[in-house]
Amino acid sequence: MNNETNIPDGFRLKANGTLVPESQVKEIDKLRDEVVSDVVDKARLAQQALAEFKVAAMNQVTDFIDLSAEQYDVKYGGTKGNVSLVSFDGQYKIQRAVGEHRVFDERIQAAKVKIDACIHRWSEGSSDHIKALVEHAFRVNKQGHIDINQVLGLRQLNIDDPDWLDAMDAIADSVQITGTSSYLRIYERQANGQYTQISLDIAKL
Repeated sequence: MNNETNIPDGFRLKANGTLVPESQVKEIDKLRDEVVSDVVDKARLAQQALAEFKVAAMNQVTDFIDLSAEQYDVKYGGTKGNVSLVSFDGQYKIQRAVGEHRVFDERIQAAKVKIDACIHRWSEGSSDHIKALVEHAFRVNKQGHIDINQVLGLRQLNIDDPDWLDAMDAIADSVQITGTSSYLRIYERQANGQYTQISLDIAKL
């Protein structure tokens, strides 16, 4: 008996949850299973190695930034921020980027009501275009969330209307930071002088 998976010796578990005797499993099915399992095992090892590399590289970058800051009697203390480091010959470049996870709280609904009231009050002309722009900005994605950048883009519109400006303030106030993510990007300079990212994404290799 296989205690770890509760599969009796001499049986295999099918995807539908049924047990099948080894004698009834075709050789091609066994081989397929071996290939898939082997690739998955190697993928998990690669994933773990990549995760360990990211942590080690991030720590190296942070340690260097702190060391560099000490020359000016400054202590960053883990301050977040985007940093670029370039090798002495300019051949390689490392970028550490810190991105914020932002969401809207309930005040975004108040902003939408104010915006709709503005559009309704304004005269003909550009109102239809602005309405379409607003509806596009407030669309939800597949996860059911409003795109932060789309809505914040409305604040770039040069509209001098008190109600509209109140709505823009409500948008700004409704943005909440829920966390951060750190990214590490590594670049190599090509013959034409342009930097190309060294991809760590298996789909791009």
